[in-house]
Amino acid sequence: MEAASAKWAFKKRNVYNLMALIFLAISTAFGYLFFTQTEVSSIPQMVNPNGPPTFNRAIYGGFGEDAIAKGMDVAVTDQFMYVTDAKSHNIQVFDLGGTPVFKFGEQGAGPGKFQFPYGICGDGQGNVYVADLYNGSISVHDTKGKFIKWFGEKDPKEKTIESPGGLRIIDNKVYVTDITKSKAYVFDMTGKKLLEIGKIGLKDGEFRAPNAITADQDGNIYVVDTGNQRVQVFDKTGKFMRIINGSKDGRGTSNLVNPRGIGLDSQGRIFVISNLTHYIHAFDKNGQQLFVFGGNGSSNGQFSLPNGLLTTPNGEIYITDTINQRVVVFD
Repeated sequence: MEAASAKWAFKKRNVYNLMALIFLAISTAFGYLFFTQTEVSSIPQMVNPNGPPTFNRAIYGGFGEDAIAKGMDVAVTDQFMYVTDAKSHNIQVFDLGGTPVFKFGEQGAGPGKFQFPYGICGDGQGNVYVADLYNGSISVHDTKGKFIKWFGEKDPKEKTIESPGGLRIIDNKVYVTDITKSKAYVFDMTGKKLLEIGKIGLKDGEFRAPNAITADQDGNIYVVDTGNQRVQVFDKTGKFMRIINGSKDGRGTSNLVNPRGIGLDSQGRIFVISNLTHYIHAFDKNGQQLFVFGGNGSSNGQFSLPNGLLTTPNGEIYITDTINQRVVVFD
């Protein structure tokens, strides 16, 4: 009886050992196949430097009358973030963390007053330039919003620029669009006009209500030709180069609907807001579409009638999400 029990225990141990060996072999084989043969596609997508930017944060401002009512464009300096608020007729100012710190301006037509503040940018010296679409002027303010002067004019009644919209300062040149005149201008920092591009029309080099504007490191100029549903690119002398609209050669049906803000990142990618579809389109330097992101909604990464777009040297993208009354930041 004892001999039979011992024999059974021996067989039982052998079965357990065999099962353990089989389990170990299967685990080893599976592990080898998984780590050497399996493609893990999700990881490259998460860290793909050529893919869409990722949502970072949303900035809403204060409560009630202190909230962003109708944010049109955004500027970022070493100290502050500035947002033009067309409905409140003022400039909302935040620290770089997104906390409201002060605001300046009120409705009117005199120094320090706005009717429809639109484009905004900094000059690198702490001064802030504001394009007022309805007053037809560009005003210059110090860091805290104190009025300094009118840019390019002794008085806004001169109407050198009738309806300034897009406004950017790049390499000590001021780039401006005139929405009513359907023109784009380049000035030096003293206000001297260096270049005038366009007239109203549908042809190459012509515009209908051009909106945002920017330039690249070579001085090429990118004008958002809103009414013609496209972006036009010119060299630094104002010579037409090409059209960007999402089609293969820029001559097909446009993917952009009421395009607004534009910005270029350090990789040379061109980001354009398609306002009425609530998407942001990214193109390479030749105008080929790389990807889109966004869509209609109020969740992270979504927009409702976005308007202004700013790219910063540190790789952030600021977008005024107008109906959602916020500024959304991506990186």
